[in-house]
This record gives sequence, structure tokens and C-alpha cells, in this order.
Amino acid sequence: MALKIQKPAIVCALSLLCCALWGSAFPCIKLGYAWLDIEGTGSQILFAGYRFFLSGLFTFAIGCIVERRFLTMKRSSVWHIFRQGLLQTTIQYVCFYIGLAYATGAKSSIINASQGFVAIIAAHFMIRSEKMTWQKGIGCIFGFAGVIAVNLSPGAWGEGFTLQGEGMILLCTVVYGISMVFLKLISDEESPMTITAYQTLMGGALLIVIGLALGGHVEGFTVKSILLLIYMALLSTAAFSIWTILMKYNPVGNVAIYTFTIPVFGVALSGLILGEEVLSLKNLAALLLVSIGIIIVNRPEKRKGQPA
Repeated sequence: MALKIQKPAIVCALSLLCCALWGSAFPCIKLGYAWLDIEGTGSQILFAGYRFFLSGLFTFAIGCIVERRFLTMKRSSVWHIFRQGLLQTTIQYVCFYIGLAYATGAKSSIINASQGFVAIIAAHFMIRSEKMTWQKGIGCIFGFAGVIAVNLSPGAWGEGFTLQGEGMILLCTVVYGISMVFLKLISDEESPMTITAYQTLMGGALLIVIGLALGGHVEGFTVKSILLLIYMALLSTAAFSIWTILMKYNPVGNVAIYTFTIPVFGVALSGLILGEEVLSLKNLAALLLVSIGIIIVNRPEKRKGQPA
């Protein structure tokens, strides 16, 4: 299993699948806000809690079937998995859902792409075998240049960047980048399905508590909105489970770099589903810069004595 998951073609295919699923979440969240008349921070967070707690239930049920056992975790793993749920699900998505309410799906997806670069930088400090190099550094510069480019507007940073919109998406990105490294560090403690199920359940439950405490409410469910919620829960189940497996058997950088494709999918799907204007010069420039950065990071580094 480990050798298969480490093959570049398989890593690429599975990573792209995860990123396509995450990219589809941007327009789906916007649709959920509209279909369920969700307004206000509390309701947005409660909506996120329903999604992820349901995702945790799906993951737990599927995990029990796949592993042919009742998923349990060791006592020593409780704090590590709780921390993962707090970072990867609760804090990240509190910021994400608030930010997405004030920023377009296209812009949010591009800012969110920098999570891979945050993970590379965090891995340098947290994992001894994954040091930062000039090549990775230059790639990160291009990636963050893309984040800046998408926020350029006639009003510069005045109208192009707000703390409650793009600022919250950027904070969410930093938190998730760091959580990727923590995920790598705990990946040997439990099975990928166990980690995914419990961290999503814990994180989702906290989101529900926070949403209710802030006076949030989600009501007026219809068949289409229920199907949308189920799809969003299942996409999280599939993406988080596959991503956890990839992180278990591969270096952080080799997997995290594929997150540059999230804005590609996010921008395309936001344009297709929401009718957002995506073919602007700044969006295309941002996608180009982020793509160049990821290509640079992904290029094999030359070893001493290797011909140019």
C-alpha cells in the first residue's frame, strides 16, 4: 500500500481529486447561504458545523465497514486528534465561512491556494527532514505574489482587501497550512479513517456549539438544500480521508504543492455555477503566478555533480 501511494502518478491523481472536491465547496457554500437564507456569523458557523459533523458520521460509518471494526482511538491520541480537529476543522472553517460571506468564491479560492506554501514553510521548522531551500523559497514568493495580485483593484488594498473577507480567508489558510504538518506528525498514531472521523466529529461539534452560542439558526430545509448539505459532507469525507492517507506516506511538500489546483477548480466552478466574473486580468495573473510557484517548488532539485 505504502509503495503504491508514493508513486508520483498516484499522488498526482489522488491529490487532484481532493483539490477538485475542495474547489467545488466554494460555490456550494454560496448556494447554501442563498437556499437556506443564512445570514450572520452564528448561522454561517452553525451551517459549517452541520456539514462537518455529518461528514464525521459518514467517515466513522465508512471506516467501520472498511476496517471491519468499531473505530476507536488510543488514549494517547485523544489530545493530538482533538488538536487536529480544532485547527483543521473548527478554527479554519470559522474563518473560512465568515470570510466567504464577504469575498467572492473566485478570490477566496486563489487566496486559499497559499496554504500549500504555508505548509512548506511550517514543515521546515517542525519536521527535521523537510528543510526549506532556495527553490522552495522562490516558489513561495511567486505563490504569495498571486495572493497579492488577486486583491489588486482600483482602490488598491482599500476596497480590494477587508479583514472580515479576504483577511479571514488568509487566516484560515495559515491555520490549515500548519494543520497539514501536524497531520503528518500524527499520521502513524492511528489509521487515516480513525483520524479523519474523530477530528471531523470533534471539530464539527465545536462549530455547532459556537454557532448556537452566537445565536445562529439554519432552517427552511428543502430537498435540494438537503442534497447539497449531504454532498458537501461527503466531499469532505472523501477529500480528508484521501488527503490523510497521502500525508501519511509522503513528504508534506510533495502533497501540499498540489493545493495550487484548488483555485483553478474553484474559479472555474464559481464561474460555471454562480455566474461570477472570473476572466479578469488580475484573476488570470494570480492563477499564473501561483502556478509558476508550484512548478518551481515541484521541480527536482539538482544534486552536486549532476549535469545541468
